[in-house]
Amino acid sequence: MHTGRPGPDDTSPANAVRDEHPTTTLRPSLRRRSLLAGGAGLAAVGAAGLAAPTAAEAQTRNRVPMPKGGRRIHLASRPDTVHWGYMDAALKPVLRVRPGDVVTIDTLSHQGMINGTDPVSFFGQYGIRRGEVLKDAIDVYAAKAPEPGFSAHVLTGPTYVEGAEPGDVLEVRILESHARVPYGVNRTGPGTGVLPDLLTEQSTKVIPLDLRKRLAKVAKDVYVPIDAFQGIMCTAPAPELGKVSSRPPGAYGGNMDLRDLTAGCTLYLPVFNDGALFSTGDGHTAQGDGEVDGTAIETSLTTTVQFFVHKNVDAPWPRAENRTHFITMGIDVDLDAALAISLQEAVDFLRAEMGLSAADAYTLCSVAVDFEIAEAVNFTKVVHGKIPKNIFKHVPRYWAD
Repeated sequence: MHTGRPGPDDTSPANAVRDEHPTTTLRPSLRRRSLLAGGAGLAAVGAAGLAAPTAAEAQTRNRVPMPKGGRRIHLASRPDTVHWGYMDAALKPVLRVRPGDVVTIDTLSHQGMINGTDPVSFFGQYGIRRGEVLKDAIDVYAAKAPEPGFSAHVLTGPTYVEGAEPGDVLEVRILESHARVPYGVNRTGPGTGVLPDLLTEQSTKVIPLDLRKRLAKVAKDVYVPIDAFQGIMCTAPAPELGKVSSRPPGAYGGNMDLRDLTAGCTLYLPVFNDGALFSTGDGHTAQGDGEVDGTAIETSLTTTVQFFVHKNVDAPWPRAENRTHFITMGIDVDLDAALAISLQEAVDFLRAEMGLSAADAYTLCSVAVDFEIAEAVNFTKVVHGKIPKNIFKHVPRYWAD
């Protein structure tokens, strides 16, 4: 058993030297090919069509059809199926799947495992009994430690998707995501988040989750809706980058903290290695755009996904899609640069996929697209552009509908 380890923390600046990889310079030049081509036809959506869901509609929005085809596979979060604090193309796959397979992946929150003591002792301080602490967390803590000099996240994987090659795009359909335990952690303090000088003492909150009502009690008489998503979903970085910290997101995805990636959403990730080598973790049950204090409500999740592979796609950056929006992403250490990348991605999407001219696409981005900060606390910033589907007369039919 490892006890009293210092352990890295995704809210600490201590790992800045290793974390500052130049990931945003990796912009592959691939052939343009539509991700939406070959879909199941077009569906008409008038001006009174799809509208953005409210928080109260989250539970209905997250009811998505489970596919009838493909194998059903479960990937547990055990010492031999997780890696801690980094991504690396040299990691040996822990699972091999085929496109169309449905994979249920258990993940572990690093909170309770990086706090200077073992998970049972840490959560016991907050009235959580040993039997309420995940055995996976206890076993991983006893068998492994964070990679020195990198970051804090415990990631399940990598999963090898057959047929995926460099220059392709991995499509990840998120079918379901739910908390494994009825509590989560928000941890912040001096030197942390967007306002590093705000606090003078460490603040650690273990937040109860009402999984039936889908509410988290954040403070007295203050409840926020639960809408679970994985903060990290990624393919492996290009081999020449070597071992990369899990803290800053990059072209391969990673710690994007995009709260739209709930059940019913699709993530499109560039592929840099044979098999794509997909990993996920850093589960959240609630987060505002920006994750401004450095953490969300961090929780161990089980997420079910279905993989598909798109061949030879020009995809310099991750994209996403849900029932109501197309979502582009820009990632850079400079917030202005991240916005420019996300905007350029939106213009490119509107031209290539929706047939607009450059001028019309630029105008549309200005009058109808929301550019929001997904994440602002992990060295590289993430700006996502949300293009509403209900402004178009025709959009490709979406799988979750």
